[in-house]
Amino acid sequence: MRYLIISDIHSNLEALEAVVADAAGAYDEVVCCGDVVGYGADPEAAADWVRRHARITVRGNHDKAVAGAADLEWFNEAAQAATLWTRENLSRTNLDWLAALPQGPLEVDGFEIAHGSPLDEDEYIITPAHARRLFGQAGWLTFIGHTHIQGGFLLHRNGVRAIEPLWEMETRREFELSADYAHLINPGSVGQPRDHDSRAAYAIYDADKKRVEFRRVPYDIDAAARKILEAGLPEPLAYRLRLGR
Repeated sequence: MRYLIISDIHSNLEALEAVVADAAGAYDEVVCCGDVVGYGADPEAAADWVRRHARITVRGNHDKAVAGAADLEWFNEAAQAATLWTRENLSRTNLDWLAALPQGPLEVDGFEIAHGSPLDEDEYIITPAHARRLFGQAGWLTFIGHTHIQGGFLLHRNGVRAIEPLWEMETRREFELSADYAHLINPGSVGQPRDHDSRAAYAIYDADKKRVEFRRVPYDIDAAARKILEAGLPEPLAYRLRLGR
């Protein structure tokens, strides 16, 4: 079985469509690590696609906020404005769907998905020190999101090793999983990467071969940014797409 692993779409339809086209024929099922909405100008289309195509989706912090299940005080001004705008531009069907999304981690055919970390859905796992605390707590393979940084960590009793994101000129890289480690794998952000690479990020997990393939694909950033500005959303949300941060 092959899984399309996506996370942090953030209402970016152009990026989502590019990922789906790039991954065509390479997967059997879709799982999503959360933050379907927020920031971008196409929350309805993004939510529609994930609701219809993903087998399992866990909630992200922006999904919770848009659904009214989280306080906005921890969001910056741009994120707060985007959250309120998104609430006004989602159908009742998709608002109800967001409100009903489960908290991770969830088990999927021998692996888990979460938004932040297996212990706290809102925790950012950015450094080896963050990941080290999860040794003995995380399962053999957990896909996470939240940081918008593609890569992850290998956990072992002797230490933690980072999995590096793709180089600028790479579009794909395979990574073999090992029985000797627990794996925290971040597919990266579809709609708002923050690892200084503006291309949409995702991963394919081949459960039979025990292999993860990290992928990047360019998309029409100008169109996505223009929609944000035309919607009256904060300007930095458009400009940061080109910077990948």
